[in-house]
Amino acid sequence: MSLRQMEYLVTVVEEASFTRAAEALHVTQSALSHQIKALERDVGGPLLERLPRGVRLTPMGRAFLPDAELAVRSARQARRAARAAAGAEGGELEIATVHGLAVGPLVAPVAEMRGRHPEVLLRLHEYATEDELRERMARGIADLAVGYRWDDWDGPVWRIGEEEVVLVVPAGDPLCGADADGPVPLERLADRGWVRCGMEPWIDGLPFLDLVCRRAGFTPRTAVRAQHPTTAARLAAAGAGICMMSAHLAPGFVPARQLLRVGPPWRRPLTAYCRSEPSGAAAAFVRLLVERADGAGSADSGAARRPAGPDGSGGAGAAGAGALDSGLAHTSR
Repeated sequence: MSLRQMEYLVTVVEEASFTRAAEALHVTQSALSHQIKALERDVGGPLLERLPRGVRLTPMGRAFLPDAELAVRSARQARRAARAAAGAEGGELEIATVHGLAVGPLVAPVAEMRGRHPEVLLRLHEYATEDELRERMARGIADLAVGYRWDDWDGPVWRIGEEEVVLVVPAGDPLCGADADGPVPLERLADRGWVRCGMEPWIDGLPFLDLVCRRAGFTPRTAVRAQHPTTAARLAAAGAGICMMSAHLAPGFVPARQLLRVGPPWRRPLTAYCRSEPSGAAAAFVRLLVERADGAGSADSGAARRPAGPDGSGGAGAAGAGALDSGLAHTSR
């Protein structure tokens, strides 16, 4: 069993295709298949099931993959760390995040990173949910993750800003533009139907909307359930109900007049985190993220974005930032 064979397996799983994996690895498909079969002989059974369209892991493969991923990612990180310590230019930076952040807050920083360090190859791993991101990051998928709060992460964490959550209301709704004089109390929405998203965050064992509405004295009435937040936003904008949406995604999908801010504001802290102290391109990207957050003048102030250790020291709380913040962002990290 070799590290190269494990890298081949990991790439096949990531690409869900022998053809695409061979292209990514710059090897022939026959050579890739040969190495995977040799690995399977070594471990004593099949790791992959070949399907007409793609591949999937066998039970043995699912048991084998986490440690294989960790070995491959650790080897890559060790190589990048050594190059950084030697002052080598170039290399790669692997960033893990959720899709909503990849198409929102991360667009400008990634583009700026390319401008500052054009010799660095950036690889962006996008996941549908925060749970999936955390699980993959813990298994070593990337050098750096950008996501939301993770209380029990034992590596360095940086507070890099915040995400505001707003509501989408149908066109022609009496509440369109109602927040021009200030945020609208949640109680005014007690009789509305909601378009719920499968990616809605959970807090204290409850979906966030159920939690905040309970605090406001009512139970939200679900009108439609969708999986993706942009689907929910389009349905709400068309008249199916009202829904929550990240403010940074909303302008591309919903007219500004149909966006409603609730009082007190709902905010989620954005954080960057690594397994160990970053070096090279990872350290440069963290500095860029922190610089941009400081320049934006976020409500949590620069003090909240200092690196925080495993004990949570070094950060500042975000008290008073609203219902969502109290559930997701009120942390010393």
